[in-house]
Amino acid sequence: MIETKIRDLKNHEGREVLIRGWLFNKRSSGKIAFLQLRDGTGFVQGVAVKNELPEEVFELCKEISQESSIEVTGMVRSDERAPSGYEISVTNVKVVSPSDEYPITKKEHGIEFLMDLRHLWMRHPRQHAILTIRAGINRAIREFLDREGFILVEPPIITANSCEGTTNLFELDYFDQKAYLTQTGQLYNEAAALAFGKVYSFGPTFRAEKSKTRRHLNEFWMIEPEMAYFDHQDNMKLQERMIEYIVGTVLERHKTELKTLKRDTGRLEMVKAPFPRITYDDAVKMLKKNGLDFEWGDDFGAPDETYIAEQFDRPVFVEKFPSRIKAFYMEPDPENNELILGADLLAPEGYGEIIGGSQRIHDYDLLNKKIGEEGLPIEDYQWYLDLRRFGSVPHSGFGLGLERTVAWVCGIDHIRETIPFARTLNRITP
Repeated sequence: MIETKIRDLKNHEGREVLIRGWLFNKRSSGKIAFLQLRDGTGFVQGVAVKNELPEEVFELCKEISQESSIEVTGMVRSDERAPSGYEISVTNVKVVSPSDEYPITKKEHGIEFLMDLRHLWMRHPRQHAILTIRAGINRAIREFLDREGFILVEPPIITANSCEGTTNLFELDYFDQKAYLTQTGQLYNEAAALAFGKVYSFGPTFRAEKSKTRRHLNEFWMIEPEMAYFDHQDNMKLQERMIEYIVGTVLERHKTELKTLKRDTGRLEMVKAPFPRITYDDAVKMLKKNGLDFEWGDDFGAPDETYIAEQFDRPVFVEKFPSRIKAFYMEPDPENNELILGADLLAPEGYGEIIGGSQRIHDYDLLNKKIGEEGLPIEDYQWYLDLRRFGSVPHSGFGLGLERTVAWVCGIDHIRETIPFARTLNRITP
C-alpha cells in the first residue's frame, strides 16, 4: 500500500493506495456507498461495495458525516467519467475526527452567507479551483520574472508618503506620526531598480476606496516590476510577454481546474503577443462614435473599459492618457506634454484594467515641479528626488493586479472569489 495524493493517482493505477483527507460529500444506494473525497490537491470518488467490505466498514461509510477527516484505503482504477479520470475502490475507511453538522449544503446559499463562512466555503470544488489557479498564476509570474533576470525586493507596507495622493489611503498613527498603509511599492522599487537594474515586488496593497463594484477590493496583491533603461515601448513589450506566459502556463498546468470552472479556454488560447495598441484619443473617438457619454479628459469607467476591450480578441493597450488624470511621476509625451508615456492594459470579456504602467520622470527639475504642483509635502519626497540627483536614467515600470488577473483567467463574475479572505467596504471578517 502506498500513501499518495489525489493529484498523483494517475501514477498508481491498479495499485492499493492510502488517501488522507476529508469527506466532501456522499450518497448511497443500498449496497453501494459513493464517497466524495478531497485531500487539498483534488477531488476523487471512492466506491464502497457492501459485499466487498467487512460489515462494520460498510456501515461506517454510510454513517460518516460530511467534512469528517478520514483515511481511505483502496484500489486505483481509471474511469473516463470521473473529473480526475480515476476512482478508488474502497477497501477500508478510518475516521480521524468526525464533523459536526456541516452548514454548507447542496442547496442554493446567498453570497453573504457563503462569505460569512469563507473559511469553510474555500473547501468546495469551485473555490478550490479558483485558488489553485491563483497559486499557479503567482508561480508563473515569479518564473517569468526570474527568467528575465529580475531581483525580488520587499518594499515597506507602512509608509510616510503616498504614491498617488492620500485620498484613498488608510491612515494610521505610527508612534505619534502620521503614516499610511501602502497603495503601491513603486517608489521604493524605483530606488531598487537603480541598484539592481530590474526588480519586482509582490505583496499586499491597500486602497480606502468606498467602492462596491465587482472589480474592487480594499486589500489586494500587486506585482510591480521596475526596470532601469526601459522606455515606454520596452515596458509594454515586457507586459505582453508576461501576460502571454501567465495564460499559457495556466492552460498547460490547470486543465482540471479550468474544466471545473467551465471556462471557455478558446478565449484564453487567443492571448498571444503582440497586443493591439490604441491611444487615449482613439479610445475617446471610439466611445463617442458609439454613443457612450464620455468627454476627453475623463478617466474610463467600467462600461467604457468593457466596450473598448470588446472590440479586440485579446488584451489591448490604451496609451498616452492626459497627464491630469494620471500620477505625478509619469513621463510626459515629448510630442505633447499634456499626455503621458504610459498605458493601461485592458483584459477582454469585460474584466477591465489588469495592468497600469508608465515611463517615470527621470529629470530632477521636472519631478520637483510636479511634486509641488500636486501639493505634496516636499520633505517626504527628498529621498525620491535623490534618485534623480545621483545617476538618474530613463526607467519604467508597471503594476499588475493579481485578483483582477485571476478573475479574468478563471472567467468568474466577482473579484471577491479570487482571494482567500476578501476585504471589502463592508467585510473585515472572517
